[in-house]
Amino acid sequence: MSKAMRLRKPGGLDNLYLDTAEAAAPGPGEIAVRLHASSLNYHDYLVARGMIPTRDGIVPMSDGAGVVTAVGAGVTDYAVGDHVVSTFFPNWLSGSSEVAKLGVVPGDRVDGYARENVVMPGTAFTHSPKGYSHAEAATLTCAGLTAWRALAVEGNMKAGETVLVQGTGGVSIFALQFAKAAGCTVIATSSSDAKLQRLRGMGADHVINYKTNEKWGEEATRLTGGRGVDHVVEVGGVGTLTQSIHATRNGGHISLIGVLSGFQGDVPTMFMMTKQIRLVGITVGSREQQIDMIRAIEANNIKPVIDRSFPLDGLADAFRHQESGSHFGKICLEF
Repeated sequence: MSKAMRLRKPGGLDNLYLDTAEAAAPGPGEIAVRLHASSLNYHDYLVARGMIPTRDGIVPMSDGAGVVTAVGAGVTDYAVGDHVVSTFFPNWLSGSSEVAKLGVVPGDRVDGYARENVVMPGTAFTHSPKGYSHAEAATLTCAGLTAWRALAVEGNMKAGETVLVQGTGGVSIFALQFAKAAGCTVIATSSSDAKLQRLRGMGADHVINYKTNEKWGEEATRLTGGRGVDHVVEVGGVGTLTQSIHATRNGGHISLIGVLSGFQGDVPTMFMMTKQIRLVGITVGSREQQIDMIRAIEANNIKPVIDRSFPLDGLADAFRHQESGSHFGKICLEF
């Protein structure tokens, strides 16, 4: 038996509790992993709060990283002792995102990674980047891959282009890092001048405080000499999409990733049409895309930014820290 965090229905942070889970042996095609870290995403928060209904007693958390402890028959990609990191969609290995590939998300409809041991198909993991800690690797499953797919896959980002990122959460910081590694100019927004200075220190070429400059889309356009940005990593949703559209150049690209400001609202479709903007919804990515991202991470020596780590039984406190909005980068569990 090993430790695991579980969630009682109907959800809520006070309904998270420490329990046990059986540690099974891997079957054919499976690997056993001793997990050492996870990281928090907005999706995990929605599950914990009961806003995404799940079964009673589910093990939450979509991200997990650790060490292979045993391999089942037929497994050739892994050996005992390998460091591995989970994939968000265990059934989306490559190709397009058909509905059938997206039906399983760990920590949502099936048990996730807030536990010490797990047995899963080997295809539900990839190797971790060389030199990464388990906590660093655990940041990649959702936030890292979402930013990668938004810019490198759907956006086909090229050197010399301009990328606008919003805030200082995990996706936005990864997007900044990937954009700078690709030779792009980055405009970053935040409501905190202190955080904006940290973003400058990470390579942001221009920063905008969106509280003191509510028409930050116009400011972003001015910073590009009136042309507009090539890519927007849109994490706010309806509350920020109008300004993102104003910021984007004719023929530009917006990756719609987050719904932090709500699930529905008005969208200025006329401006999208006249500017011929491509708006793409992003829900993480495939295993193949994760492998490509990790190759790029190793080539560019990119390291994630971790704000703070909590123990496994401190998951509720970790979510409360996430709620505060004071974090810069990823919040992790280490156990």
